[in-house]
Amino acid sequence: MKRQSIPITGPLYRAGLLAIVLLGGGCATSGAEDPVDPWEPFNRSMYRFNEKLDEYVARPLARGYQAITPAPVDRGITRFFANLEDVQIGLNNLLQAKFGQALSDIGRFGINSTVGILGFLDVASTMGLEKHEEDFGQTLGKWGFSSGPYLVLPVIGPSSARDAVGFAGDWVVNPIYTQIDSATISWSLYGIRYVDRRADLLKASRILQSAALDPYSFVRDSYMQRRKSLVVDGKMPQAEDDDFFVE
Repeated sequence: MKRQSIPITGPLYRAGLLAIVLLGGGCATSGAEDPVDPWEPFNRSMYRFNEKLDEYVARPLARGYQAITPAPVDRGITRFFANLEDVQIGLNNLLQAKFGQALSDIGRFGINSTVGILGFLDVASTMGLEKHEEDFGQTLGKWGFSSGPYLVLPVIGPSSARDAVGFAGDWVVNPIYTQIDSATISWSLYGIRYVDRRADLLKASRILQSAALDPYSFVRDSYMQRRKSLVVDGKMPQAEDDDFFVE
């Protein structure tokens, strides 16, 4: 089916597929001291690029957005995008054979899209339907793929070889991609979501910069540890296989 909203050559879509290319070149750096971060020179340069982009573009936009947007409207916009994400969350729960959670996610989306006015109100949570956190990167982990090397993507930020592929998978099932045929509308929505999320993280970024001696290492270690926990639903195994394919 023809898509007009997100061209297959779009920069974020290519960023997700970048992991596939980098996997082929990973052997060349297999002798690196840190097996988790064999592409550290590239990752640090990309981290610096993202920091400059954040400093001169994302952060000023987020501050302006926060200054002109009333708090109730800001919360409603955040809930609107969270409601759309329940579609891909439900699909990933289904792929992980978490059928009860998948049914709950479908219920959340249906209730919040109707009674909750397109998700601007989170009525489902007040009815006891819990918000879950699943993505295709976690699904790949459930299927037996380990994270692979740490990877910093342009604009997107912290990721891994597996999660970059997972990001591309989640992208193509998001309703903004599947249901909107206008490139102008879809990219505008993605832009609003990006700025809204950055505004929600303004305080966290200040804490990070003041608390961490090496913000890059802090972000990397925190990201990889959190992703491990999410894949196993918080039940960390005692021993883990470092291979990209877990047998």
